[in-house]
Amino acid sequence: MIETVMIAWIAIPLFIGFAVYLLPGLARMLALAMMLLSVCVGLFQIALPAPLTIQLIDSFGVSLLIDQMSGYFVLLNALVMMAVVLYCWPTDKGAFFYTQVLILHGSVNAIFVCADFMSLYVGLEVIGVSAFLLMVYPRTDRALWVGLRYLLISNTAMLFYLLGAVLVYQANQSFAFGGLAAAPGEAIALIFIGLLTKGGIFVSGLWLPLTHSESDTPVSALLSGAVIKTGAFPLVRCALLVEEISPVVQLFGVATAILGTSCAILEKDTKRLLAWSTISQMGFVLVAPVVAGLYALSHGLAKAMLFLIAGNLPSRQFEVLQQSPLKRELWAGLTIASLSISGFPLLAGYGAKALTLEALAGWPLWTLSVVAVGSAIAFAKFIFLPFAASPKVGDLAVATNLPATNLPAIKPSKSRTDVWFWAAMLLLTVGLVAVGGLTLEAYSVQKVVQSLGTIGAGWLAYLLIFKKIKLALPTAPERFEHLMGVMSLVLVIFLWGISRRGAI
Repeated sequence: MIETVMIAWIAIPLFIGFAVYLLPGLARMLALAMMLLSVCVGLFQIALPAPLTIQLIDSFGVSLLIDQMSGYFVLLNALVMMAVVLYCWPTDKGAFFYTQVLILHGSVNAIFVCADFMSLYVGLEVIGVSAFLLMVYPRTDRALWVGLRYLLISNTAMLFYLLGAVLVYQANQSFAFGGLAAAPGEAIALIFIGLLTKGGIFVSGLWLPLTHSESDTPVSALLSGAVIKTGAFPLVRCALLVEEISPVVQLFGVATAILGTSCAILEKDTKRLLAWSTISQMGFVLVAPVVAGLYALSHGLAKAMLFLIAGNLPSRQFEVLQQSPLKRELWAGLTIASLSISGFPLLAGYGAKALTLEALAGWPLWTLSVVAVGSAIAFAKFIFLPFAASPKVGDLAVATNLPATNLPAIKPSKSRTDVWFWAAMLLLTVGLVAVGGLTLEAYSVQKVVQSLGTIGAGWLAYLLIFKKIKLALPTAPERFEHLMGVMSLVLVIFLWGISRRGAI
């Protein structure tokens, strides 16, 4: 019975997505109903007393693995996409948009419960096409280039991945994740390069800042909140199933956290900072697989909230925002989500970060403790922005010494204040508080003091040092030809390691 329900739950969003074209007036309601169903399924999976395995095609190792970790990821997908549907409710998004959201939702759900490389390949390819169609939905030249750039990089990465999956099957006569233990090192290298790229991990993820920051606001929230996790989830699952893989995954996690946080600290653009932070937080998801689901959930909720708010700020440049008060409500939303990612007690990010660090030891623990200070520095940029109860439209011109006639280049106010925007914010805020209640074991006097000390150190460093730094990040490494070169370079390094050690 449970097996039938799970398979139906994966397939339903695809059928509903195409049915939206027949019932365009019900597009929003059908999408919201599907997200509510996934919330229930996610909570059910979290509450499962033992993992559930569903064999689909025995001779090929095609199967589903449902457990608490998959439940956290499914719940994340449901809540983020529900918030996006609420956010888009009063807009002119058509049936095509909601069709792609539903197909994307179902495909992401499938990734979070699959346990074989062939099902994973199909799901990731569908996600790539749906994400591309959402990126180009505005039909602008810029959106089209960003979308095509993402699609080309994604397809190249998946070509490497597919070659690795074939090698796994050749060695085991099965596509199951567990087959990595007996697979040749080349298979692991090829699969890893594909997943590292899809997951925005380390230098293979340098495509992410431009893609996430230049997409439409709700699409940015979807990508950074939920979709990017589909590349990290299989790596975490493989690390739990195959012990030999775990050190490699953890190494990439630490390197990713350092790279993303370092760039976020220096970033002057709000949406690009959030994109760099997404790279950093993917590192935290990878370093401790046992709590990866909880960390991904806490990060996804906060990041979706931040992207939805950032898309409604009067400017993307911190230099401008620091001189013009924000609406108090927008500042409060930015602060809550920023505090959660920084690890402030009572919010989801505190428990997730505390349990992640507790699962580490040695140099990874000390390194990520320093990186946590860096996260506090980066998000202090949002927390210390000025705010007012009702900022005037002309404040931006006065603060920047610009005549009113020059304001079209820096729009003074495009912020949403409708009930649907605040419904999305309320959903994500309640989620951050409720998820925080799932981590009561992370609360102790020592851990709370450490967390507050980390945040305090970050804020102090920001106010005394980093707020005054004017250094601009180079964007040359994000050019398309360089991204393809980096992907190939990482693969060569993998293969070199194999030749030196015999295996990864």
